[in-house]
Amino acid sequence: MTKLEYETACKKHFGEENFRKLTAAKVAVAGLGGLGSHISVMLARSCIGTLHLIDFDNVDISNLNRQEYYISHIGKPKTECLKEKLLEINPYLNIITDTIKVTEDNIEELFGNEKIVCEAFDDAAQKAMLVNGLLTKFPDIKLISGSGMAGFADSNMIKTRRIFRNFYICGDEKNGKEDGSPLMAARVSICAGHQANKAVQLILEEGV
Repeated sequence: MTKLEYETACKKHFGEENFRKLTAAKVAVAGLGGLGSHISVMLARSCIGTLHLIDFDNVDISNLNRQEYYISHIGKPKTECLKEKLLEINPYLNIITDTIKVTEDNIEELFGNEKIVCEAFDDAAQKAMLVNGLLTKFPDIKLISGSGMAGFADSNMIKTRRIFRNFYICGDEKNGKEDGSPLMAARVSICAGHQANKAVQLILEEGV
């Protein structure tokens, strides 16, 4: 498949103007587990021009029930495995990877050039650290966070809610793994779809 063939197919599907906006856009995905790996795949299929993938972890057998990885990926960095998969979906996607743990000390270095960030951490303390850090240091960044997607509760409980200005939360804001509910592929991917869709919406409607 040539680049011209790929672009022609995408323009036919998305429309010329939408394709231009999407391919010019960049989205950072912090955390490449159940949320982040699904978000990344959805954005790659949506013709986003550049993805910035951030995660320090390797693929583990415990990830396979809900994350976009295979048995052959076990033991390998999630950034590398996901990059390989995304380029099979869209070989003309520009991918930046940082195989590093996000901390309070490196937030500015990692996210200083971003306009849209999808927060996709499993750990509540990590989520709070990144959200608070970004809202404090970069108030103009569009931040899309996931909260409440565990268990088997009604899918329609998962919503996208604007908290204030540039901060959005996707999920039911209730059912988390901290309550002992398992993280399952179906509900996690629904929440990931909300996050990916909000990113696309911001790009197409607000020109981010």
